[in-house]
Amino acid sequence: MVDIGLVILDRGLRVRYWNRWMQQHSGIGPDRILGSSLCDIFPNLNRPRFLSNCQTVFTFGNFCFFSQKLHNYLFPFKPISSFDSDFKHMQQSCTMGPLRNEKGEITDLFISVHDMTESVSFEQKLIALNMIDSLTGVHNRRCFEAHLKEEVERHKRYGHPLSLIMFDIDYFKQVNDTYGHQCGDYILREIAELINNSIRSEDRLARYGGEEFCCILPETTLEAAAILAERLRKKIADHVFEYEQDRVRLTISLGVSAMNLNTTTADALLKNADDGLYSAKNRGRNQIEVTP
Repeated sequence: MVDIGLVILDRGLRVRYWNRWMQQHSGIGPDRILGSSLCDIFPNLNRPRFLSNCQTVFTFGNFCFFSQKLHNYLFPFKPISSFDSDFKHMQQSCTMGPLRNEKGEITDLFISVHDMTESVSFEQKLIALNMIDSLTGVHNRRCFEAHLKEEVERHKRYGHPLSLIMFDIDYFKQVNDTYGHQCGDYILREIAELINNSIRSEDRLARYGGEEFCCILPETTLEAAAILAERLRKKIADHVFEYEQDRVRLTISLGVSAMNLNTTTADALLKNADDGLYSAKNRGRNQIEVTP
């Protein structure tokens, strides 16, 4: 046995060889598929790109490659269940090439199938770890800055409204000093969850640093963002954080900004929200400050 799939097709794209790996992952034995048209068994292959590649192999003797990154898979097999995967189908990298007889004439083509699911799944998890704050489970600063840049570019292209909320926890150092850092970590996680449950799926909440968070609000005017910020402020102020035997009440201060004629860059949008946040804190905390 080899740990790859191997299929041989004649010029009519009928199956001449179907190795054990293909049998195991498809559930289709050689007795059922040999002599049959591959496209009849797998209708998803009956498309112009696949058929033209087959013709290219037979005509010119070229090799064709079906990258997982571009095509995901050729054969809709289920992923191997020995590892955690979110894919519905096995991710495959496939190679197609000519087979020649003793005279050098191309009589058949082969397709080799490599299972890439585990590698792709691992790669995606590494990417996710690089984008997610490990403590709170929301986006980290690097991911936030990338998303903010994308949304600002979209705003410039289409003119749709875009707002930003920046907030941090009032007197958070006192929480850590009084109840301990484990309680502080619990509160950060709880606040992230409370806020995430109060915004839309298209909004982006990120931990900007320490006890400071940012929320990107696409398709949201400054007035609507201010209403949301006030709702978030009240939700946190009314919430009781229970950690072991302790019951903790706290508040947040928020700065709100939006893209406009005077605010045309991601840096300016962020600075306006940051200025609003510190103005809210200087005015007594537990309030919002809107920067026009």
